[in-house]
Amino acid sequence: MSSASALVFASILTLACCALFAAAPQLDLVVAQNFFSDGHFTGLTPLTEQIRRMFFDAPYALLVLLLLAYAARRRNFRRLGFARRLGFARRGPDGRAILFLVATLALGPGLLVNGLLKENSHRPRPEQTVEFGGPWRFRPFENFDGDCRSNCSFASGEVSASAWTLAPALLAPPAFRVAAIGAALLFTAATALLRMSFGGHYLSDALLSALFTFLIVLTLYRWYLRRP
Repeated sequence: MSSASALVFASILTLACCALFAAAPQLDLVVAQNFFSDGHFTGLTPLTEQIRRMFFDAPYALLVLLLLAYAARRRNFRRLGFARRLGFARRGPDGRAILFLVATLALGPGLLVNGLLKENSHRPRPEQTVEFGGPWRFRPFENFDGDCRSNCSFASGEVSASAWTLAPALLAPPAFRVAAIGAALLFTAATALLRMSFGGHYLSDALLSALFTFLIVLTLYRWYLRRP
């Protein structure tokens, strides 16, 4: 699939999901109910909390690794054992790739999700709503009139950061690109499932966060492909 086709497909899918959850907001409650039993969300355990921390750190660790690869390429650190073994000095990303990676992370998880949506949507998390023992009423994702004041349910910052891994996956060598994209999608899905099982997000929070981020990544990838 070409980058243009992928962008069109992601745009259509995003619009369809927005329409679906706006027309049937109860889907969020139905899905969340599957993770709720005996008065609590069943996904939260010491082990899954550790997994969540690893998932949270992974995208940023990946970016740091790629920045090191860029530095090795720029400065030609061929004497360093790790650079020689990993091929950083020869195969690291160039400046345009680094700009693409940093811009997509800043605009997607940074500005759109954490900066704008999460702080202004006012949507209570599942664990905060009356249906699951919380104090506040459930609100559909598009109604910015809930009781949450900050760090709210819509949208999911962690899912968005996981979805950002599509950006480095698109820069993988052609022989590994399909596998890298598949790994990024699986990682995003696993993060979404984990956050929903904790009662931290509804399905629409996770799905739309991922799709919004994919749209930003695919849009800027089109810019990246237009070599000057």
